[in-house]
Amino acid sequence: MKNIGIITSGGDCGGLNGVIKGAALTALNKGMTAYIIPNGYAGLYNLVDFSELTKLTKERVEQIHVFMAGSEAGNSRVKVSKIKDDNKYERIKEGLKKFNLDALVISGGDDTGSVVKDLAEKGIPCIHAPKTMDLDLMPYSVGGDSTINRIQEEIRDLRTTGRTHNRMIVLEVFGRYAGHTAFRGGVAADADAVLIPEIPVDFDVLYKHVKEAFIKRVEESDVRAGTATIVVAEGLRDASGNELVDMNSQPDSFGHRKLMGAGSYVVKQIESRVKADPEIKEFMKRTGQFVEGVYEIPEVREIRPGHLVRCGFSSSVDANFGMEAGAAAVELISKDIFGVTVVSYRGGTVQYMDVKDAIVQRFVDPKDVEMFEGLGISFGRTPVKASPKTEKVTGVPVRVY
Repeated sequence: MKNIGIITSGGDCGGLNGVIKGAALTALNKGMTAYIIPNGYAGLYNLVDFSELTKLTKERVEQIHVFMAGSEAGNSRVKVSKIKDDNKYERIKEGLKKFNLDALVISGGDDTGSVVKDLAEKGIPCIHAPKTMDLDLMPYSVGGDSTINRIQEEIRDLRTTGRTHNRMIVLEVFGRYAGHTAFRGGVAADADAVLIPEIPVDFDVLYKHVKEAFIKRVEESDVRAGTATIVVAEGLRDASGNELVDMNSQPDSFGHRKLMGAGSYVVKQIESRVKADPEIKEFMKRTGQFVEGVYEIPEVREIRPGHLVRCGFSSSVDANFGMEAGAAAVELISKDIFGVTVVSYRGGTVQYMDVKDAIVQRFVDPKDVEMFEGLGISFGRTPVKASPKTEKVTGVPVRVY
């Protein structure tokens, strides 16, 4: 193996530049040369038409900063098997042959991993470096910690406007089917409630919890100021367990339609209860806020930071893990191991697993939520009392996330 191509695919997030840098520098240390294949699988498919690729020399690698989120290689959401070209795999192989690329390091999530598995089965040597801000792959993946930190920062900052205007704040964040980042980011931000796809929401229970916290803060403040915060994962399901999907949107190549309205749905549920609650009017009068016909109830505001949770800067965890994953991928290539997912590179050992096992979706375990319910955070249900077991372990501790 002399030349490798580096691809990042799917959504952007923190840690991807770490993967690129770790892979490129390890390749240089082994006498290999790494090249960027730009724009994800779209670039891989069109590689045969390129006139040149960016060679990752030591000088060029110095321009890639691991503390920056996003990807120097660029991403796209393209599923190779869905490309309407019967000759697509041969076209990809011709592109690799044109640039004498012996193997690929591909960083992405479960959708990307499914393509890695597909390419490997077609005889294209590749390694999967796990990436997803959703934290829903079996191994830890770059992007998760950076996103959790961003969510925490946003809730922290939104308290200033919430408290200034005595508003309830609902923050809707990415996560689709899994609530890991909403869960951990919300907990880290001292949110009053965290709503995730794994736990059906009883809005009467949620409203009672949030209302009590909000009223208590305002009434105990010497300037009558307070707020309440709710973090909502975009994949929240309605009372019937249905996903809130925009059926008018076109599905992407992986079959995903745009999610819609989790935050606004929660706002409407809370607002309807605020308007029907006689205690709210009395509260507004007691705290000197009530103005007939003008300001009779507190506001409930939705904020959707969208891509702000996946951009900007990488956390230290993701910068480190990204470099480890990139380096580990090249180590596996040097040992002629392909079609697998990097798990870790610690203690002088590269751990890996089959891609098909790595891309199995991992969800929040409701048992993990119980402890935090006991500490006063609402997950939109009647709290379940935690009754943990104990177990002595040896060796390396389990991961944090």
